[in-house]
Amino acid sequence: MACARTCAVALTGVEGVVVEVQADLEPGVAAFSLVGLADKSLSESRDRVRAAITNSGSPWPQKKLTVGLSPAAVPKCGSGFDLAVACSVLAAAEQIDPGAIADVMMIGELALDGRVRTVRGVLPAVLAAAGAGCRQVVVPEQAAGEAALVPDVAVLGVRSLRQLIAVLRGEPVPEEPPPDGRGAGPAGAGAGPREPLGLVLGGVPAGPAPDLADVSGQRTPRRALEVAAAGRHHLLLQGAPGAGKTMLAERLPGLLPPLSRRESLEVTAVHSVGGLLPPGRALIDRAPYCAPHHSTSMAALVGGGSGVPRPGAVSLAHHGVLFLDEAAEMSGRVLDALRQPLESGYVVVARAAGAVRMPARVLLVLATNPCPCGRHGSAGEPCLCPPSAVTRYRARLSGPLLDRVDLRVRVEPVSRAELTARVPGESTAVVAERVRAARERAGARYADTGWRANGEVPGHELRTRWAPGPGALARAERDLERGLLTARGLDRVLRVAWTVADLAGRGRPTAEDVDAALELRTGVRRGAGVAGSLP
Repeated sequence: MACARTCAVALTGVEGVVVEVQADLEPGVAAFSLVGLADKSLSESRDRVRAAITNSGSPWPQKKLTVGLSPAAVPKCGSGFDLAVACSVLAAAEQIDPGAIADVMMIGELALDGRVRTVRGVLPAVLAAAGAGCRQVVVPEQAAGEAALVPDVAVLGVRSLRQLIAVLRGEPVPEEPPPDGRGAGPAGAGAGPREPLGLVLGGVPAGPAPDLADVSGQRTPRRALEVAAAGRHHLLLQGAPGAGKTMLAERLPGLLPPLSRRESLEVTAVHSVGGLLPPGRALIDRAPYCAPHHSTSMAALVGGGSGVPRPGAVSLAHHGVLFLDEAAEMSGRVLDALRQPLESGYVVVARAAGAVRMPARVLLVLATNPCPCGRHGSAGEPCLCPPSAVTRYRARLSGPLLDRVDLRVRVEPVSRAELTARVPGESTAVVAERVRAARERAGARYADTGWRANGEVPGHELRTRWAPGPGALARAERDLERGLLTARGLDRVLRVAWTVADLAGRGRPTAEDVDAALELRTGVRRGAGVAGSLP
């Protein structure tokens, strides 16, 4: 009897579990058994591995072969186990040294001719391996740059099983044709030339970033956009069709600061599991932007699918912007599924195979028309919608969901004078600099905590540890007593007030800052100095 083992990783959501791949050869009728709670695609690896080994010039062992995946209770899916299964079989047959692969983690799908193809989730798999103490990793060459992002791990990128066998035997490595135009270079190499900065739609670049200077007029919505970016506050844009709601939302990612190293790894891991990493870019260092269609399903928005759940739009927009255009056209049940992720910063998807927790700390932007025809309250053509239709339309955005939205702004149609003005508004670069300065002030204030922006801080902490100026909350507290604000709404007004103060360079919020926050939440101007309290 001969036995050998190596390592692979089973992904559950965006987290990985190290799996020991064991191969055992015994005398008897030639057979190949795969055990360990494998799904259909993993069970098919028996045929892929046999063909790949044979076509790589190595004989297939004509004995009873059993491959076990341990721990057996963890569900395992996908073709990423092929490389580990093939190497454990070759080691059990003593065609390679079993000791050379015992502590090596291997990820990759095998083609029938022995080529190694990339799979989803390489980065979270390598992170899981590093956390379990693995220091040597073998991945497809296309994913070598992605795997090399994890520190203190030696990465070997291979194009074929033949190359890996040669490396393990200490023989000269044969030349193989590069992957189909998507090679990421040898192991440890960078991700190649960086592409021009653009929007990220679920991880896919979408051209150059649009500039805020393209937006004509819209003074209050532009301010709301700046406050949302500076404090990570959720935003509702309501207005007639063509007023500029989508234009404003598309320019919000350009106002956000670059991601930190930790945030970049989290975002890249989610996009890697979703199979949406941009070609040639191993690391996403800018805030993602995800804008699903209003007909999107529950599983597409919060995550799900058959078998092990996969990330949805709310996770693909982690540390970035989730834009829901025509929000009132979406299912109320789908929208209300966002209530828990907006509070906790993560989403838990439970299925029969187990529960998966995925990150979902997003900046939510909702855009909606005032009524089905879009003309309610406008000065142009009259609205033809009956009152009941308007009420039903607006009720799709439930009260509990709107209570979690800090900023609610009406986007009015642009006038001819604003549209033809020769002096453009402030550019994205100018506003982004103010946002960066405000974020730095907030970061210094919360340096000894786990929070980085005002939108993340619990209201109790802001009322006690970082209390506003004397009497600053007087109007907000009166609104609370009159039932115009909930306790959660009061906390969110205080968060926005802190962001307004940070943008203005003040040490703590004043009554004017709180009035500005109330105006951005309710649309009603409070006090004479509100207009000047926002930069």
